[in-house]
Amino acid sequence: MIGRLHGVILDKQAPELLIDVNGVAYEVQAPMTTIYQLPEIGKPVTLHTHFVVREDAQLLYGFADLRERSLFRTLIKVNGVGPKLALTILSGIESDDFVRCVRDGDTVSLVRLPGVGKKTAERLLVEMKDRLKDWSIDGAAISDNNSSTVSSNDMMAEAESALIALGYKPQQASKAIAAVNNASMDSSEALIRMALKNMVS
Repeated sequence: MIGRLHGVILDKQAPELLIDVNGVAYEVQAPMTTIYQLPEIGKPVTLHTHFVVREDAQLLYGFADLRERSLFRTLIKVNGVGPKLALTILSGIESDDFVRCVRDGDTVSLVRLPGVGKKTAERLLVEMKDRLKDWSIDGAAISDNNSSTVSSNDMMAEAESALIALGYKPQQASKAIAAVNNASMDSSEALIRMALKNMVS
């Protein structure tokens, strides 16, 4: 495992970098958030790296700081998010801003990122919340106690997606959720349970 590189920048062709480490040139892919922080070609640089071995390639990803690499490693654990999409996400948003989106249930900002559709954004919110619960931002960690309440629209969308996954048609799911949605509902799970109960009663 290659965990860090310290060398001289030979070339920058975003998202690819060429780093000379004692005469050996490493090809590294980096998000734009890292590339913006790099010095000029010919200057020394230190990158924290993540090494990926595939059947057809060996890929090295580089990051300006450990927090960004940590977020990258967490992103690629999400179902349907590979290194390429994770790199694209980090190129379009700062690490703390992404974590803030997860904390606030902000799908609107996430779907603005290249390659992130509504379903991917919803999956990121669901799967990343627990994985980022210890990530400190603005002096507070993500947790059920101090995270902002997910908006009503996001809860409805998440509940509808769950019903569709259970086999209901999109129109049925939307109608069922709309029928039971009210201000007292504080989670998508509550919406799902009430909708299912309402449909079978």
